[in-house]
Amino acid sequence: MKQTRINTNQIKLFLYLFLLVFVNTNTMGCNITAITDSYTLESINIHEKSPDLFVDEKEKKALGTLHDKQLNNKDIIPEILVNEAGVYMDEGLMLTEKGKIAKLNKFYALAERMVRYKVRFSHDAKAVFRSSEGDFTVFLDLPEKQISIGTNPMTIRKIESLSGDKDYLIEIEHIYQQSSVRLIDLEMKDTVEVSVINDGQGGCGAGALQKGFGVGMQWDHYCFGLNSGTSMLIKQISVFSLKDHVKLLIYGDSITQPEGYFPTADFPQAWTQLIISRLGGNAMSSGRGGGTIHTLLEYIKNELPFIHTKYVMVTIGTNGGNTAENLTELVAYIKSQGAIPILNNIPCNESGTQIENNKLIEKIRQEQAINGCLFDIATSLSNDEIKVDQSLMYWEDYSGSYGWQIYHHPNEKGGKKMFERTLIDIPEIYN
Repeated sequence: MKQTRINTNQIKLFLYLFLLVFVNTNTMGCNITAITDSYTLESINIHEKSPDLFVDEKEKKALGTLHDKQLNNKDIIPEILVNEAGVYMDEGLMLTEKGKIAKLNKFYALAERMVRYKVRFSHDAKAVFRSSEGDFTVFLDLPEKQISIGTNPMTIRKIESLSGDKDYLIEIEHIYQQSSVRLIDLEMKDTVEVSVINDGQGGCGAGALQKGFGVGMQWDHYCFGLNSGTSMLIKQISVFSLKDHVKLLIYGDSITQPEGYFPTADFPQAWTQLIISRLGGNAMSSGRGGGTIHTLLEYIKNELPFIHTKYVMVTIGTNGGNTAENLTELVAYIKSQGAIPILNNIPCNESGTQIENNKLIEKIRQEQAINGCLFDIATSLSNDEIKVDQSLMYWEDYSGSYGWQIYHHPNEKGGKKMFERTLIDIPEIYN
């Protein structure tokens, strides 16, 4: 059996990814509108909405439906992992077990998406809705009559009309750095909304540009459960893309998810946002920090088939995992969905792992007769494709704990260089 050698750069990369998840979850930031004290939101939006329609026809046309299932005991949904949290009834999934978490076992990373639950609570219910990674959590507390988002400090909205034994819609929306929670009372026909904005640190340690305040990226799977009280009844779960048709979808890892670490003031200069802006909003990104091509091969199948797009751009391999076989599989899958694949070179990094990766990526591009963007040229010193230009990257300093620093994620200067490179290498996406 062939042995695999793990070099120090791979170890550094693994430790870095672990720390990135920890830092993003615990120390990033948000700008919160309409705050009256350090933790309570007092904004409320009210609008008419028919209690007889879960999704009206006009809305269906505006959204891309990724998943939409009514829950009952006649048609058990296999992708709902109940995990002993409750049992199916005629009206839906009845959750009664405190502390147990059910999960929609479908992976999503799309940066413009929304999950919607149709739900009924007991008067004493305290419910939780969160990501499977726990980086984003929403609490709905009927005894305290409030919604809260698990930021630090907590973001809280009091709702005096909140009561049990009637139907609500709970919408949890993610749009790049902004996360919103809406509670729609289908009896009173009013809506309460709480919205927060992730504001990243930029770098880490001595390289951090600001303290930041974390909201979370709502990673991977949607989860829900009963913290305390008698019950919560889930009648329907739907997941939507906020756009049904786009010219371009952008897939990748944390380099394609700059909303997780960019300061909000600089976020419009991230490379993904510059592309989306150039296309007049006719594009979306779907990046997963720490992701590999194996991650991407899993979740792209839950998104791409339901969104009409001409081009699918992929920048993957910084975290390892690329092989000729899985890159070929990815390209073939994109083509099977009627889209044109674009396979980019990964940017330069301090460990030089882009060099061999990009040779492989170029080989696959030639074999598959597809195009790609040379991000390694854009982010290297003197355009040599080898040594990273540190001025184009955030400085992530772990010298106090691990004795090293990394220059891994393009900052606003690097973002501009990457965007400008797309104008040279793949101008067809703008035509």
